[in-house]
Amino acid sequence: MPRPRLRDLGIVIGDFPAGEGNAITDVPGVTVGHATIKKDSPRVARTGVTVICPRGGKEWLEHVYAGYHSFNGAGEMTGLAWLDEFGTLTAPVGITNTHQVGVVRDAIVEWGHRHGLLETWVAPVVAETFDGGLNDINAFHVTKEHVFEALGAAKGGPVTEGCVGGGTGMNCHGFKSGIGTSSRVAQTPPGRYTVGVLVQANYGQRHHLRINGVPVGKEIPVEDIPAAKSIFSDVAPKENKGRPDGSIIIVVATDAPLLPIQCRRMARHATVGLAKTGGFGFNGSGDIFLAFATGNAITKHSEKNFEIKSFPNEHLSILFEATAEATEEAILNALCAAEDTTGKDGRVARALPTERLHAIMKKYGR
Repeated sequence: MPRPRLRDLGIVIGDFPAGEGNAITDVPGVTVGHATIKKDSPRVARTGVTVICPRGGKEWLEHVYAGYHSFNGAGEMTGLAWLDEFGTLTAPVGITNTHQVGVVRDAIVEWGHRHGLLETWVAPVVAETFDGGLNDINAFHVTKEHVFEALGAAKGGPVTEGCVGGGTGMNCHGFKSGIGTSSRVAQTPPGRYTVGVLVQANYGQRHHLRINGVPVGKEIPVEDIPAAKSIFSDVAPKENKGRPDGSIIIVVATDAPLLPIQCRRMARHATVGLAKTGGFGFNGSGDIFLAFATGNAITKHSEKNFEIKSFPNEHLSILFEATAEATEEAILNALCAAEDTTGKDGRVARALPTERLHAIMKKYGR
């Protein structure tokens, strides 16, 4: 049976209601697909790729406005120069491991060409976090066929979380982690809009982990459940409290009619949700966030001016708050959904014990 999500444990983050599926796919048109690679020979693989299609595959011809924020830039997200210049996403978004960004980017381009969607060229956005603790990262397991598999599997509705896709080999706050998602429905004066978030979480030290304000990481210290080791923590195992650095990729989606600069501001506010879980953006952490908005239709070819709606800035605070809430819960869903994993060199990443978590939250009246 799948492990419970955060709300299955009776833990509710924030004040806004979640969408129907409490996932990024609650934003109309957004689809998500995974390809997961798990094998032990000839070399250990605990890796994969996750794709997000802002318009369910139609984004090649009907672009969306987007922006990004680099909270701490010790990582990679391709296509950012294009976003700075034009402010649009023109292809699906990919997330994978550090050494496979190139193949994922190239495969997205080839997919567009094969399906008659690519007329000239495209600059896809592909991001990464490092899974070299559990995955033999230099075996380069991810191929273009895996990317095609993820793109072909992209769908709306429930999103598989935890040890799947790009999150297969990731750890967070010294526990096994991976992909997580959540959503919020925000009633604003201009209208009712959905904000959805998907994360690939691979950061943080155990003692910093907080859930709904409760110091869960201190209640489950590494002396009780050892932190997931990485190639970095092997250097000084006695001091291992989880990775001091690490990374997280956060993708924010909304159906509000935001302009590129407003998307960039939305991406920046994902930092608040990360901070509430105990993420500090340490020196070696790649914490890079992307936000896109589907509320305007930007056609690829137009000989005439086209009308664009603009969300009033004075009401953006509502969407900022929804972004922070959904980000916080998406990270915690990644932790709740992940399972115990043994990977490269016998390293073990233990899952967050949900029954113990439930008891801790009751102890604190949460």
